[in-house]
Amino acid sequence: MPHFEIHVSDVAAAKAFYAGLFGWDFTPMPGAEEMDYHLIEGAEIGHGKGMTGGLMRRIGDTPDPGSPIRGGTMTFDVADCDGRYAWALANGGAEALPPAEYPGIGRCAYVEDGQGNVVGMITPVEEGH
Repeated sequence: MPHFEIHVSDVAAAKAFYAGLFGWDFTPMPGAEEMDYHLIEGAEIGHGKGMTGGLMRRIGDTPDPGSPIRGGTMTFDVADCDGRYAWALANGGAEALPPAEYPGIGRCAYVEDGQGNVVGMITPVEEGH
């Protein structure tokens, strides 16, 4: 089962950001209180859904905005790439790559989450288009 983790300096701010951006819910993981680890639940993420995710307090300093990516980039399907991008910028995110059309793939954008991570979103091209 695929699993990803998001490392953040401010767990509460990151939970609010990702809850608003993707509609995720967070549950503290028993036994991981010291690292402030939360399991992620969403439409396609969580126990029994094929992919799991966690959000945890970062160990060490947050990378400076605009610095090279530290870790993997996660990209998630969204119904409206431009709408989610605008929401992110209005709610603590910063531009990493503005929305652009990629023929045969869809409309894609990347934002910095205010915690030193870059997250992508894509509205896939509809089959037959």
